[in-house]
Amino acid sequence: MIGGIDEPVMTALVGFFGGLLLGLAARLGRFCTLGAIEDALYRGSWARARMWGVAVGGAVVLTFTAGEAGLIDLPDTFNLASPSSPVAVVAGGLLFGYGMALAGNCGFGALARAGGGDMRSLVIVIVMGLAAYAVLSGPFAPLRVAVFPPNVPLQPQGLAHGIAAMTGMPVAIPGIAAGLGLIGLSLADRSFLRDWRAIGWGLCVAVAIVSGWIGMAWIADTGFAAVSVVSHSFAAPLGGSLLWLMTASGTDLDFGIGSVAGVLAGAFVGCLIRGQFRWEACEDPRELRRQLMGAVAMGVGAVLAIGCSVGQGLTAFSVLAYSAPLASAAILVGAAIGLHQLIVGFGRI
Repeated sequence: MIGGIDEPVMTALVGFFGGLLLGLAARLGRFCTLGAIEDALYRGSWARARMWGVAVGGAVVLTFTAGEAGLIDLPDTFNLASPSSPVAVVAGGLLFGYGMALAGNCGFGALARAGGGDMRSLVIVIVMGLAAYAVLSGPFAPLRVAVFPPNVPLQPQGLAHGIAAMTGMPVAIPGIAAGLGLIGLSLADRSFLRDWRAIGWGLCVAVAIVSGWIGMAWIADTGFAAVSVVSHSFAAPLGGSLLWLMTASGTDLDFGIGSVAGVLAGAFVGCLIRGQFRWEACEDPRELRRQLMGAVAMGVGAVLAIGCSVGQGLTAFSVLAYSAPLASAAILVGAAIGLHQLIVGFGRI
């Protein structure tokens, strides 16, 4: 226990805080992965993509600054210490991106929309969580391991750590430099530079990501229970939240459950602030079928890629994990293929 509070409750509170910020950013700042991709490809607007770049760059700078300050032991973070397979990461990213286009949302986006009363998105969340758990630890887990055997890392699986090992420089230097470069590229547009609202929400997302790292690292160092140093991702935590709802008396709270609850709460509050809360349902069975197929693809793809658009595109990127650019590029390509199918059709190139 820490200050009279059990470690599982503490981890859930840390997750809830960051999730709350993410939910508010989604509803008040229009922070959305698929929306950013669709705007860039079909509307000629890069504003939301630049906001994403500010979020990633800010998360990288804050994370490596916190690591240099001793607040996070970066090699112990989940994305740098976990075994992975580059083939699985790419295959999973492609599948996730395609499913995201079919569903019309990623797991995080579906959570944010469900917090605003969208029952279609709630179905996506449930199906995605079930699919993720079926592949992660359910009946399809042995097949996943057999097809994509993980590589056990011998050193931190990150770009900054690799550069530091080769040059002898402190790991914070390439890390912070990379983050500042991403921010600079994102702000290299006069119209976007004047959009303080978008920049502010992008930085808010960055704070949400690093709050997870710092909070979980503190609990791991201070508490007595074994705690994994993680930050936000929305695939397996969806399934874990469903499992906890059904078996709370025998299942502990954790960071992912708190994060999911935080996004729902933040999205709900954001909708109330804007007066946008309304109940929505799917009236077209064909649309629901497409969304269910997309949810399954996202659940499976996120497990293979060891993260979703947030888990890899933000959280893994914040520690500059090798898997982050691979997964993010694959998600982008998969989403572009799915959007082309839906908007243009494969019969027209």
